[in-house]
Amino acid sequence: MNKSLKKAVIPVIASISLSSVLFAGMPANTKSAEQNKVPAVKETLPLGLPSLNESRSTESLAPGVTYTKMIRGEVSEKDYFTVDVDFTETRKQAKDLEKRLISAGFNPRIDRIDRAMDDKEKGPLGYLVRVGEFQNEEDAKDLQQELSGMGYTGLRTVYSGEDPNQATGPWVVNVLEVDPDSFNGSLIPKLGKNKIPGKETLTEMAGRNNALAGINGGYFVVGKKDGTPGDLAGISVMEGKLISEAVNGRSCLILPSASMDDARIASVSSSQTAVSSDGAVREVDGLNRKPGLIRSCGGTGADTPTENPRHDFTCKDGSELIHFTSDFGNQTEAGDGIEAVLNASGDVIELRRQPGGEIPSGGSVLAGTGEAAQWLETLAQAGMKIQVKNEVRADGKQMPFEEAAGIINGGPRLLEEGKISINAAAEGFHQEDNPEFYYRFGEKRHPRTLAGIKADGTLLFVTIDGRAPGISVGVNFEESARIMKSLGAVHALNLDGGGSTSMTVRDTLVTRPSDLTGERPIADAILLLP
Repeated sequence: MNKSLKKAVIPVIASISLSSVLFAGMPANTKSAEQNKVPAVKETLPLGLPSLNESRSTESLAPGVTYTKMIRGEVSEKDYFTVDVDFTETRKQAKDLEKRLISAGFNPRIDRIDRAMDDKEKGPLGYLVRVGEFQNEEDAKDLQQELSGMGYTGLRTVYSGEDPNQATGPWVVNVLEVDPDSFNGSLIPKLGKNKIPGKETLTEMAGRNNALAGINGGYFVVGKKDGTPGDLAGISVMEGKLISEAVNGRSCLILPSASMDDARIASVSSSQTAVSSDGAVREVDGLNRKPGLIRSCGGTGADTPTENPRHDFTCKDGSELIHFTSDFGNQTEAGDGIEAVLNASGDVIELRRQPGGEIPSGGSVLAGTGEAAQWLETLAQAGMKIQVKNEVRADGKQMPFEEAAGIINGGPRLLEEGKISINAAAEGFHQEDNPEFYYRFGEKRHPRTLAGIKADGTLLFVTIDGRAPGISVGVNFEESARIMKSLGAVHALNLDGGGSTSMTVRDTLVTRPSDLTGERPIADAILLLP
């Protein structure tokens, strides 16, 4: 942010519950009661019934930065472990399965699942067929094994507290609130290990950068089968440079530099073009990733099966031109095609027949496959020049992305102008040929990372722990939107969640990792630097 300090903030530590406000660690020589005042709790989190217990503890980390931990709800005796047998598109399919399970001696039930808020189709999304109610997860897994032995596939052991219906929790919510007019440090995105294929835990990233606090950033490629591990699955702008192309049309968080106005959430698209010295122009399909694999789709240039956003799905294209910069590291991706090596001025200094070579210091590499390789063969000869031009559009208008402190990919949008507005279908979180995906990703409760902006420009970064029965059950998209609205946000979006959800305060991880292996290495993070 690097904006001048406009409001004096005295560090305080407060513990807030529904019935009382307790102060601890307050300086003895306070200037005024107003400076040390912690805002009264106007309402509890909109999770479960209003009568649920809730506690809050708030700490000032720096002028303009507060950290709040909220614990709400309790374990319900009505929650249980069960086995999902199948998700069907029609009620008839569900009833037929129910009959087969009854004939085998089971007592199944059918749950109707609703559609996404912006789904153009009407009626139910589908029907979930389940068997069993157990207090012990191991008993449910034993039933899953029994059903598997009978030939049933796609079985899942699940916890009912994560279902999209009334719940008692519990929930653990962490909130970082940043007033850009008072915070005198910097709020910036960072790459894991400072390069695209360099995933790193948030704890490691925050420690390496001496961060005051941090949260995980956007979606990214996890495994090699889907592209370059660590590649941002959506737009990324850092230090005024575009380092990953957008999933076009997806909501993103734009962090302003000192010369820009407040942060904003916008629908973002990007385009890149290569212009040869003889005037020939060719679309650049992507930045800093393996050619041919487009994670979450939303690209251009005849990607299959779609150029629309499709979350957690990898589209393909056998004819791509990919631009590699120093943000990728020292070497390009190995594979088929050819590469044109460019110096800082765009002069072609080498045409390589074997991809996977060095990225020159200050220069870049254009890698081509299919028709794009032929384009390079003709137009990337020694002595020629190729300039790569990047453009970013936010809400349909060209944006000088070089002026932003950063852009972080995310989605879907949760709030717009103070109203709940979840565009899950438009942003690819509902897949018509796989309706179960939206139920699993958007309707069920999971760990979530959220970002929001208040009317006065204050930023909110929120995590909700999940996949931890008895500790925190997580939230779905609609609950996420209601949480952000209750915290005062007028604009909000979902960032990456699940096992990636993480928040640090100073050198401490305050979130609970949901992966069995512990804290997950992530591709990028948003760090508060003092």
